[in-house]
Amino acid sequence: MHAGLTIGEFATLTHLSVRTLRRYHESGLLEPATVDAATGYRYYAAAQIPSAQVIHRLRQLDVPLAEVKQILATDDPLLRADLVAAHLRRLEDTLDRTRAAVVSLRTLLRTDTDELPVRLRSDPARTVAAIRGTVGFDGVHQWYAAAMAELDAAFSPDERTGPPGGRYANELFTEGSGELTVFHPVREPRASGRIEVVELPAVELAIAVHAGPHDDIDVTYGRLGSWATTHTMTVAGPVHETYLVGPRDTDESAQWRTEIGWPIFRLTPG
Repeated sequence: MHAGLTIGEFATLTHLSVRTLRRYHESGLLEPATVDAATGYRYYAAAQIPSAQVIHRLRQLDVPLAEVKQILATDDPLLRADLVAAHLRRLEDTLDRTRAAVVSLRTLLRTDTDELPVRLRSDPARTVAAIRGTVGFDGVHQWYAAAMAELDAAFSPDERTGPPGGRYANELFTEGSGELTVFHPVREPRASGRIEVVELPAVELAIAVHAGPHDDIDVTYGRLGSWATTHTMTVAGPVHETYLVGPRDTDESAQWRTEIGWPIFRLTPG
């Protein structure tokens, strides 16, 4: 009688199929304790069950086989934890993107959508405290959070004269990278660190307010852009955002209000 667990017994104990165990053997991820030279039968040791269970859980989390090998090969528990944590962060990013896509699709598929309230507004030239940078589309949120935190630290609430805002160059959307400016309107703008004093030119805008979480803000962008191209003459220029109420003001995402401004041309300013 051969000592050890047959591949069938081991599959039952670990919830890994025989086919999967054979694949893991061939890839060097989980090799049997012994292989019968005459029959080719694989036999596993009971001590291999914990490793198999770890592999099973990691594969349930879609950890690539190469990374599973890294995790199993290291004896450093901190390194193992870092490798798993890095993959979990990637999963969370994927879940965030999936949730945002689901919210957008639900909004787009609604048949009871009211007409988007849009108004026209003339913004005068302003001098603001701002941070500018060329940012890739995927890095916008991280860059924005760091820049706004720097502005918040430099200017106390009693120095500010209105809600913060941002300007997004067209290239950010069309080319995947472009200039992004975030700013605070303050009584006395001053330069410090990355912060500079910036002159915002006067601009004519078609304005709509996006209510709630930002997951489907692209839908409001699309509806506003469609309205602007239908009712006005649009011009090339950065899209303006004003953060009336946002994540830095409240954790209640239903209360968030983001004003979107689409640059237009009007013969008769209102």
